[in-house]
Amino acid sequence: MFALHRAGAGRRAAPAAAIGKWQHVLPNSKRWLGGLGLRKLLHTSPRLQRSSSNHDDISEDSDDGLIYPDPPTTAHSDLDSFLRYSERTGLDPKSTVFVGTHYEYTVAAALSRFGFRLRRIGGASDAGIDLLGTWSVSSAATPARPQFNLRALVQCKAIQKSAGPRLVRELEGAFVGAPAGWRGPGGLVGFLVADRPATKGIRESLGRSRWPMGFISCSRAGHVEQILWNRRAEDEGLQGLGVAMRYSQPQGEEATDEQQQQLVLTLNGKHLPYVQ
Repeated sequence: MFALHRAGAGRRAAPAAAIGKWQHVLPNSKRWLGGLGLRKLLHTSPRLQRSSSNHDDISEDSDDGLIYPDPPTTAHSDLDSFLRYSERTGLDPKSTVFVGTHYEYTVAAALSRFGFRLRRIGGASDAGIDLLGTWSVSSAATPARPQFNLRALVQCKAIQKSAGPRLVRELEGAFVGAPAGWRGPGGLVGFLVADRPATKGIRESLGRSRWPMGFISCSRAGHVEQILWNRRAEDEGLQGLGVAMRYSQPQGEEATDEQQQQLVLTLNGKHLPYVQ
């Protein structure tokens, strides 16, 4: 069992809470973690630190004006092209390269429904960042005017065991190593994405962290089962944003529990449509 992240020598650790009232997982699955209502953390908002970066190869995106590191390869750029590449080169589906890359592309596609626009950048000097991009949410009434538009960095962990607090510490390090233009205070949030739900240790570590970050549980099939974030992330501009469950019945087929229960974002209590 991983040791819990400590708040620092000589200081009293803040209460392990403040993940936010929007924590959610599928209520009928074995992954149910219970209602938390964790918003009691005594919170301060330190400025994000600036630091040097190892990202030397960068390219500018014409859509959002941000500078992205070059991708680790030009042989594939999404899940479909990666699968074609794997078949063409005979890449072993059980290899760590296949599993990790497949999961990163799966996560990028799954989160696009929630307003994320992410690029895969993982490489030798990625500072632990697998996906980089933006998170923009608009209401149904004003789709052309985003309620917020944040920079987002994502770490993907396709693991065979529960995600522990160690992974939160790794995500904290990704903030320091983020590329130039992505560091600095304001408008930045980091997410740890794993194919397991957040453990108690994960939630407590997120609640104690001074960095704006959250956790997403996404299956290897691309089904998002849990989204949560800490108070620092809320301070970056997520006020009024929440998570709820929507129930749907696919036509002409028998629906599974995952198909019937779908996570959706809410804004001031109103469901937001998926981004097409």
